[in-house]
Amino acid sequence: MKKMTIFVLILTAVAMALIAGLFYAYSCSVNPGLGKLSDEVYILAMQSINRAILNPVFFASFMGTLLLLPLSTWLLYRSGGASTVFYFLFAATIIYAVGTFGVTMVKNVPLNEALDKFNVRSASLEEIAKQRQLFQIPWNNFNNIRTIASIVSLVLVIIACINVSTGQNQNG
Repeated sequence: MKKMTIFVLILTAVAMALIAGLFYAYSCSVNPGLGKLSDEVYILAMQSINRAILNPVFFASFMGTLLLLPLSTWLLYRSGGASTVFYFLFAATIIYAVGTFGVTMVKNVPLNEALDKFNVRSASLEEIAKQRQLFQIPWNNFNNIRTIASIVSLVLVIIACINVSTGQNQNG
C-alpha cells in the first residue's frame, strides 16, 4: 500500500476524531451547562458560540472530513479493491455525509440562522422564552444525532486503520 494512502487515512482519522470530539463535547458538557442559564443569557451565549464556530479551523476539519473520507475510500479501493477496509470506509463516508454533515446543514444551520436573527435586546421575556423553546430542544436533539453519527464514523475509520496496519486489507 502506498505511503500516500496511509497518510490520507491518518489525516481522515484525525479530522474525524476532531469532529466527533467537538459534537460529543457539546452533547455531554456544553449543552447541559448552557441549559442551566436563563433564557436571555442562553440565547446570547448560543448566538455568540454559533458566530465563533464559523472559523477556518472548524471549516478545515468539518469540510476536510467530508473530502477526506471519500478520498480515503477511493484510495483504499484502488489499492485493494472491494476489501473489508473499503467497506468500513464506505460506510463511514455515508454515515458522516448524511448523519453528521447532512444533519448539520439541513437542521442545525437553519436553527442557528433563525436564532442569529432574533434580537434579544428588543424582545419581551415571553418572546425570549418562546425563541429558546423553538431552538434548544430541536438543536440539542439534532446535535445528538450528529454526535452518534460522527462517533460511529470514527469507529469505522479506526477499524479501517487497524486493518490496514495489520495487513488485513484483503478482498472479501
